[in-house]
Amino acid sequence: MINVTVMRQPSRDEKPHPETYSVKRKDKMKVLDALNYINQHHQANIAYRSSCRAGQCGSCAVKVNGEMALACKKEIQDKDVIEPLNLPVVKDLVVDRSEMDGKVKDIGLFLEDECESGECPAIINPEDLANTKKLRSCIDCYSCLSACPVLKVNDEFAGPYFMRYLSKFAFDPRDCSDRAEEGFEEGLYCCTSCSKCVEVCPKEINTFGGAIEKLREMAYQEGIGPLPPHRALKELIEKTGRSVEPMEEGPMRDGFVKIANSRELPEDAAEGKEKVALFTGCLMDYRLPEIGMALLDVLNNHDVIVEVPSQQVCCGSPLIRTGQTDIVEDLVKKNAEAFAGYDTIITVCAGCGATLKKDYPRYGVQFKVMDISEYLADKLKTEDMKPVNLKVTYHDPCHLVRGQGIREEPREILRKIKGLEFVEMEVPDQCCGAGGGVRSGKPEIAADLGRAKAEMIKKLGVDAVITICPFCENNIRASLEREGLNLEVMNLLKLLEKAYQ
Repeated sequence: MINVTVMRQPSRDEKPHPETYSVKRKDKMKVLDALNYINQHHQANIAYRSSCRAGQCGSCAVKVNGEMALACKKEIQDKDVIEPLNLPVVKDLVVDRSEMDGKVKDIGLFLEDECESGECPAIINPEDLANTKKLRSCIDCYSCLSACPVLKVNDEFAGPYFMRYLSKFAFDPRDCSDRAEEGFEEGLYCCTSCSKCVEVCPKEINTFGGAIEKLREMAYQEGIGPLPPHRALKELIEKTGRSVEPMEEGPMRDGFVKIANSRELPEDAAEGKEKVALFTGCLMDYRLPEIGMALLDVLNNHDVIVEVPSQQVCCGSPLIRTGQTDIVEDLVKKNAEAFAGYDTIITVCAGCGATLKKDYPRYGVQFKVMDISEYLADKLKTEDMKPVNLKVTYHDPCHLVRGQGIREEPREILRKIKGLEFVEMEVPDQCCGAGGGVRSGKPEIAADLGRAKAEMIKKLGVDAVITICPFCENNIRASLEREGLNLEVMNLLKLLEKAYQ
């Protein structure tokens, strides 16, 4: 027997409360089977939806241990907690979908093929519909809407479900509506690119990369978007090759790349060793150079000589995320030349790493890229460490945990540092609001998501928050300061530097 907890809410006006039931578990038993068992053997009269039992209709979507899932596909486990989606509850696990259904009608999510010019194609080339094939597999379960962090703090954004729908029609040659303009009006630039919608989608639809990014690209081509701060960013990258300007004063005003290349390396440094290069990223180069210095110190402690190619430029992530892709190929080419001949490229920015791994191959460039946590996880010289007497928590950057699938490596490192007390926050991979061009274009959303993250951290009583993303680091630090919390926010490398000092 196993115990299963169901969040009960007999009516809209009553408060939800948990009830736990014993279930005789069978092999490969699904959540839906468990609910059926509970109603049959405990006369619980739990209300829930189900129809196809084959993962095709989406009606049985619920939350299992806080994550969206289809009850007919998710296997039940001991101590599972089943809750309704984050939508108004009608009864128990049945949610009110009328608001979303009404919005579908209001937006007009149907094919507009009555063109004024009369030029809609009579015969469709299958290749023209290839981009929409995956987008058409949505089963309307609304899991993405329930999971989207932006929808919890903002009502300007229609949400991933609607953006996917608009994109599906935008890429269909038969459609004649102004979908990019509709997308702009529905909050196209409110998405943080966290990809939580992708993670929970039972059909594995890449709503951000396959829909929102492409709709932003269309908006840019049509002169509808992006937002003014995004345009200014592109102008800066075109002018300088970087997305941030150098500091006006201070010892690091020339940038980390120049400082690193002023080092004297031993003549036999690379003899018989792996050729390792560091992709700095714009923020580390001109805003957080101390992270780069910490990396050099830590890798030197592991007998790794890392080179910092001087001709590297912005990876292009800010442009790809905001749809301004016309100069990305040139950036890719410059970086391909700068990093030619290296065995491994190390990154310390989650966004840069995800871009080099996932976007560069589309431009014909294949690097062996490793996040610093991947590279160091099995190389740490723990015997050389000194105790670091701090209590810390860890924030998962979206572009690391979902963009690169890296979750355990940073935690492995934290657990190996002597004297360190590591505690998890309630939802360590909840977006902090820093990505997707939101912090510059929609700062109020970044602030609201950052506040939610700060409230999680506040409960823990920690000394520091650790992460591996300069964007997350800056936004979380600003959020903690706004909440009056005097906590240190640092890159994992700075923590390792403390351990080796």
